[in-house]
Amino acid sequence: MSVSRRASKIHVLRVRAPGIAAEVKLGESVAVSGACLTVVSSERDAFEAEMMEETIRSTRLGSLKPGDKVNLERALRLGDRLDGHLVSGHVDGTAAVKRVEDAGDTRKCWISLLPSLSGFIASKGSVAIDGVSLTVIDAAGGEFSVGLIPTTLRETTVGGLRPGDRVNIEVDLIARYIARLMGRDTEENTRASAGITWDKLRENGWI
Repeated sequence: MSVSRRASKIHVLRVRAPGIAAEVKLGESVAVSGACLTVVSSERDAFEAEMMEETIRSTRLGSLKPGDKVNLERALRLGDRLDGHLVSGHVDGTAAVKRVEDAGDTRKCWISLLPSLSGFIASKGSVAIDGVSLTVIDAAGGEFSVGLIPTTLRETTVGGLRPGDRVNIEVDLIARYIARLMGRDTEENTRASAGITWDKLRENGWI
C-alpha cells in the first residue's frame, strides 16, 4: 500500500490486494479501512484509487505509510446476503483508541469520540471501526467500547490497535438519518422549523 500526490491535489492510493485486484473494474467502489473509494486502475495484484483533499482531511487514509495494512470490502450486490449492519463507506470522523484489554482469546477496546459523534453511539448498537462492523458494549462519558473476537483480531487491522491509534468511525446509518429527521445533526437543522420533533409526533398521535 502506498500514497502519492499529484499536482492537482488528488492523492493516489495504491493497494496491493492479490485477492481482489484482478476482479475489480474501473469505476467500482471499494471500502478501504471504511472509506468508500473509486477504483481508477487495476492490475493482477494491485489497484489504485484517487482521494480528494476532503478524504485526506476527514479520514486517517492520508496518514498511511507504504506497507501499512488496510481492511478491504467490495460493494454489496443486490441479492447478496446482508451480515452485520449497513455500512455505506462514508466516514463520519476519526477517533482515538483509549485503552485495550485482553480477556482470554478476546479483546475489549475503548475508543474516545468527538462530542459531535457521541450522540450516535448507543450500547448494543452498531458502529464501523476502520470499516469493520462491530457491536457497541458500553457507551458513556464520550467513549465507547467494543468486543473483538478471535476472527476479527486475526483477519482485520483492528487486532493491532493500540492506545493512541486513530481509527475511522462510521456511525449507524439509521441513527444518522433519525438524527437528521429530528433536526439534531447540524446547527442548521437545529434552528430549522421543519423536521420531526417530539411535539409534532405527540400532536399527530404517534406518542
